[in-house]
Amino acid sequence: MTRRSHLMSRYLAVLALILCAVHPWARAAAEQPAADPRTALLKLLPAGAKIEDLRPSPIPGIYEYTQGAEISYLTADGKYFIDGNLYDMKSRDNLTEALRTHARVALIGSVPESQMLIYSPANPKYTITVFTDVDCAYCRKLHSQIAELNRLGIRVRYMFFPRTGPGTESWRKAEVVWCSADRNEAMTRAKAGAALDMNKVCAPTPVKREYELGESIGVRGTPAIVTENGDYISGYMEPRELLAQLKELQVAKR
Repeated sequence: MTRRSHLMSRYLAVLALILCAVHPWARAAAEQPAADPRTALLKLLPAGAKIEDLRPSPIPGIYEYTQGAEISYLTADGKYFIDGNLYDMKSRDNLTEALRTHARVALIGSVPESQMLIYSPANPKYTITVFTDVDCAYCRKLHSQIAELNRLGIRVRYMFFPRTGPGTESWRKAEVVWCSADRNEAMTRAKAGAALDMNKVCAPTPVKREYELGESIGVRGTPAIVTENGDYISGYMEPRELLAQLKELQVAKR
């Protein structure tokens, strides 16, 4: 072996030792996860916000922020908050509303029907979930037409949403209805303005949970109607008008 070859062999051996020593460190550094940019954004959001509430939007550099069925947007640098709808200009689809409908379906789907008051025909064509207040005038009008809604093939599922909030008379009436032996009959009597046995007590009731769910869905007034596909209909509609609306929404989903 020549002197040059000998020196080259020693150099390669030393280099190999250095690489073996450095390699574990380099690999560990490479395996360190990159900082999630959403972590900094969480500090700008209301208490209780979770990192999974933030997802990349279709627009680079903008995140979707989901609160129940409420969708808003936040720039990645945290400088701007956007409250509004995002549209696809090619398809003209409302991308934000599509997210809301999916969220509403998931939220309502988390509640078993055993926790609802249901008025149904034998063979329903449509099912609606109605957030209702015992004392709301238009809620009472809608309930007075339950038989007609059922004749039209509309199945009505009630969830409690006393607009005046916890501790109020309307809230207490909702609890009394739930604690009655025949809840459907008690709801009908309450909606007609009949006196209720306000001493009737049972626990637990779903009133608080359904009220909070309504808030997360975005209910601001009653009756608030949500279709099977998650479409939101705000306020009272005459039975045949409501049927036409349900048909129109169903066709639009195809």
